[in-house]
Amino acid sequence: MTRREAALTAAGIFVVALLVRIAVAGQIVFPKPEDTAYYVGVARNLLEGRGLVSDALWSYQTPPLVFPRQAFEVWLPLPTFLAAIPMALLGVTFAAAQWSAVVAGAIVPVLAWRLAVDVAQERGLSQERARTLAIGTGLTTAVYLPLLLHSVLPDSTMPFTVLALSGCLLMARIAKDPRGGRLTDPPLLWRVVGLGLLIGLAGLTRNEAVYLGLAWAIVAWGARDLRRSTRVGLIGTVAVVAGLVFLPWAIRDWVVFGSPFPGQTVANAFSITGFDIFAWNDPPTLSRYLAVGPARLLEMRVEGFAHNLFNVLILPGLPISLIGLIGLPWAIRGAAIRPVVIVAFAAFLVTSLVFPVSTTWGTFLHAAGPAQVLLVVSALLALDATIAWVGARQGWTRPVAWLGALLGVFGSLLFSVALLPSFGNGSAATAERYRELAVVMAAVGHPLDGAAGPVITNFPIWLAETQRIPALALPDEPPRDVLDLAATFDARLVILLDAESEHWPADLDARVDGAECFRELDLGAAPNRTVDDALGDVRAFEVVCP
Repeated sequence: MTRREAALTAAGIFVVALLVRIAVAGQIVFPKPEDTAYYVGVARNLLEGRGLVSDALWSYQTPPLVFPRQAFEVWLPLPTFLAAIPMALLGVTFAAAQWSAVVAGAIVPVLAWRLAVDVAQERGLSQERARTLAIGTGLTTAVYLPLLLHSVLPDSTMPFTVLALSGCLLMARIAKDPRGGRLTDPPLLWRVVGLGLLIGLAGLTRNEAVYLGLAWAIVAWGARDLRRSTRVGLIGTVAVVAGLVFLPWAIRDWVVFGSPFPGQTVANAFSITGFDIFAWNDPPTLSRYLAVGPARLLEMRVEGFAHNLFNVLILPGLPISLIGLIGLPWAIRGAAIRPVVIVAFAAFLVTSLVFPVSTTWGTFLHAAGPAQVLLVVSALLALDATIAWVGARQGWTRPVAWLGALLGVFGSLLFSVALLPSFGNGSAATAERYRELAVVMAAVGHPLDGAAGPVITNFPIWLAETQRIPALALPDEPPRDVLDLAATFDARLVILLDAESEHWPADLDARVDGAECFRELDLGAAPNRTVDDALGDVRAFEVVCP
């Protein structure tokens, strides 16, 4: 493949992916899930001159617990910085923020195409099969539902995927051609520095960037014809550059939160329920974690593994994901794809085994981009090999390698077209729900204007961002603990939307100790309220005890 052909192919795939994502972005009108709203909200606050702050206090494990809350005690800032660029140019809206995800998402199919080119060359495929495999991989990735959906949500998923895939492609090239293995040689030095920059930027996107470092250590240490000192130098140089990129943010976290390390990591590992992220008086601890017993600890890991495999990887990507999974043992062979394999498997296994509860709430989901691309490449390889085998058995004289690519694109497009409208409708319904909530609460004499202090709710980020008021996460704890939370922050309202935790609203309905301090508001008495309106299952309570 000539450079001109490669450039035109990459540009063509990017344009197709970009146009598809622009069309889909128009259907998603609300930042759903909540973490997307968080990134966008902080970007808006930054552009409005308030700094890196949020009006939602959704985790109580990292002090100081004040409003406005300094942002990113758990998550990382690069997605917000990226979203702030189009918002500064086009307006402080969710639609403007989407451009950061749309552009990043359109780059991913180009990187998938490049990965498939490298794999095809390494396997010695004919020029026609290699070209078809690579272009088919790029176009399939462009319409692959899991990647397409997150390409219109300005969160960490697509920026991390772009940086992770770029890093994997670069480290495979360095290992394949170390340019004599002398770090003083500018071509090798620039590649190594570039890899360090990519890993450092990935570290400002998601904590799973550590798996990129692991992949590089394995790849560099296994590189042939290099002295041990050279391998150590390659690994060390990348680590130093990545560390320097991340250092300013680590210092900021140290100053603001008292630690340069990612917050709440240990608490997430010791969670026994997803609601533990909102814990107030009953935070996750080792003793509490071990008290559930060996059987439950094992069951949690089975649940985490099944969630990551089925809910994240297989079901959203059918049928391509299933074909890719079947062909995975054959597809993961070779040096070109090895870094992606290491990153994907490390993210999958660590979240399944170390964070089995947290991953059911999205930990692996937002780091699954490399694994999704790996499945697409594996599926196209499997389709290509199957068609080649059938052709040889049937004695076909005409090449039909294009058939595998066509099946891949059609299979992905079919499911995307069928399922994306439901996501769009869901985002519109959520936006309407919060508009209706504001109207109803004002009608019953409790306007959501922040005058009565922060509001306690089970969706604090959405409430904070739609109403522009301070919001507190509702802990899944008895009423007495929530009263303590309310007293600490002088909160007078509790709002439950589709509540499904153990204690809320069950404890109030059962009138357990402290329930008498929560007086339910009659939302049905609001003017023009009907049972079929957009509000849905919502209950609101006034805190009446001092």
